Amino acid sequence: MQKAGAPYLLFLGDAQDVLSIKGCTGVKIWRPEKAVAQIRLPGCTQDLKLPDMTPAEAAAAGCKTMLLGVANAGGFVPDNWVPTIIEALEAGMDVMAGMHKRMADILAIAEAAKKHGRTLFDVRQPSQDFKVGKGYDRPGKRVLTVGTDCSLGKMFTSLALEKEMKARGMNATFRATGQSGIFIVGEGVAVDGVISDFIAGAIEWLCPDNDPDHWDVVEGQGSLFHPSFAGVSLGLLHGAQPDALIMCHEPNRPHMRGVPGRALPSLEECIALNEQMAHLTNPAARVIGLSANTSLMSDDDAHTWLEETSQRLGMPCCDSLRTGVGSLVDALAEI
Repeated sequence: MQKAGAPYLLFLGDAQDVLSIKGCTGVKIWRPEKAVAQIRLPGCTQDLKLPDMTPAEAAAAGCKTMLLGVANAGGFVPDNWVPTIIEALEAGMDVMAGMHKRMADILAIAEAAKKHGRTLFDVRQPSQDFKVGKGYDRPGKRVLTVGTDCSLGKMFTSLALEKEMKARGMNATFRATGQSGIFIVGEGVAVDGVISDFIAGAIEWLCPDNDPDHWDVVEGQGSLFHPSFAGVSLGLLHGAQPDALIMCHEPNRPHMRGVPGRALPSLEECIALNEQMAHLTNPAARVIGLSANTSLMSDDDAHTWLEETSQRLGMPCCDSLRTGVGSLVDALAEI
């Protein structure tokens, strides 16, 4: 697939919460050299502490692409974003987005891109066809991050695992399965944009046969317990054919994201179901550790929760940002 040019102007739009800008946040944390500036619309409450620039200023500063790293319910492009997108195209930048609504299908944006010779990167739409999954055994090793809910750290955990594994000389590759991961590494498959019959096959394509000592670190999506996204999670679980699973969780979350009144499952329940479903394509799959998002806890409370949960579950428990993922990589190295 053609890759968008870096560095980026990060478009935060009119975002109201930190989870909605995780695409931009991920680029700043994991590929800071690509994050030159940010642009915010009236009403935006988020700030990545980058210089605020107009599209013209960002282009003059060397930005080649404006990145719409904002997630909203339904994945649409709001009307009030369109003028800024056109302004970026007029300034000489390409535009990259991960919405379900294709920018190329919005007439004013498509016409501006054509007029100024710019490229629209709609990364949530697959650029190739996939076969249905077969579940046949294939060489190489794979670890998949799964979760009790969506938007609680599966991508960050996966990137942290790859970084730590490579630092130890292990053969590992992060495999992006969502638009935010694709923004960071420049390639992958946005699995929630794939027709349901082909989700498992798309992940088999993304994680093909490999060397026996090679680890694909597969970014997870959604949760088997989320009423909106369980189908995507299940297809990804079967296609990844994981040797190991990392359970991701946010201890303080009051309900499923976007579904008030629906509680998160217990860790024990979530571990058991993910292992059961994974056994369809890899009977040896098992959860080998937990990665928790403890950002709303104090240091003392977080370390106490991690230690007590580790003892209860009998597996390493960490926070990918607060404590690092060394204990999880120790467990993977034993497989």
